[in-house]
Amino acid sequence: MKLALMCRNADLYSHRRIVEAAEARGHEIDVVDHLRCYINITSHRPSVRYRGETLPQYDAVIPRIGASVTFYGTAVLRQFEVMGVYPVNESVAISRSRDKLRSLQLLARKGIGLPVTVFAHRTSQAEEILDMIGGAPVVVKLLEGTQGIGVVLGETQKAAESIIQAFGGANTNILVQEFIKEAGGEDIRCIVIGEKVVASMMRRGKEGDFRSNIHRGGTAEKAKITPAERSTAVSAAKAMGLNFCGVDMLRSNHGPVVMEVNSSPGLEGVEGATGVDVAGQLIEFVEKNAKFGKTKTRGKG
Repeated sequence: MKLALMCRNADLYSHRRIVEAAEARGHEIDVVDHLRCYINITSHRPSVRYRGETLPQYDAVIPRIGASVTFYGTAVLRQFEVMGVYPVNESVAISRSRDKLRSLQLLARKGIGLPVTVFAHRTSQAEEILDMIGGAPVVVKLLEGTQGIGVVLGETQKAAESIIQAFGGANTNILVQEFIKEAGGEDIRCIVIGEKVVASMMRRGKEGDFRSNIHRGGTAEKAKITPAERSTAVSAAKAMGLNFCGVDMLRSNHGPVVMEVNSSPGLEGVEGATGVDVAGQLIEFVEKNAKFGKTKTRGKG
């Protein structure tokens, strides 16, 4: 098969592993920096130009689009979809997952467990928001934040009110969520490929930090998940329309609750913690599913 890996940095562990796994299984794979692509939008011969050349017709494309370039990256991916290239994750699904509010609404509609969440913009009604959640402690998030950036814990009622008001003064959209204290600063990341959890790890925040992001100094180890957690992870991936993703969950007193569905999960942490060849399983999934024109949306928004 002829594959394309859409990514900005070919040297990242995740991207090297995907290339290695594809080549080990006898496939040809090109690394394409989507920000350096130009798309030719025509009715009869749509194409993608890269480094002065028209890209060939690929059998499948594996998108690894960073959050900061979602708009342009998904535009390039849509062009591949219009050309009939099979996308591991479709452009619409990636856009859904990047919109924190929309993704939570879609998960809620499917009855998937979530922390109590309130969405607000430039509000001075901090007391009302906290009352809707059930009081402090709460987690306040910038809607556009990633990797734990823009996430603040309001431990007391007074502190939570101050944080909400401060974010409100910045003229930005925020999410205020109940703090799942019983999770103890730990979360579970499940890697879903197709309709199967292929690997799962427990992540712990560094001492004194409630955020468990590995990028922020957290640690990870292999986790044994329950049937409910497995089912929740697969259902969350389906709700987003993602074939390959990381589903982040907390263990609450009322069962697993989903915090985020990541459409470009890193492989280094989970492969290191579990010993699972996630990259190899991803390529195997592509082999079984790639087919010309096999997209649900065909590039439609």
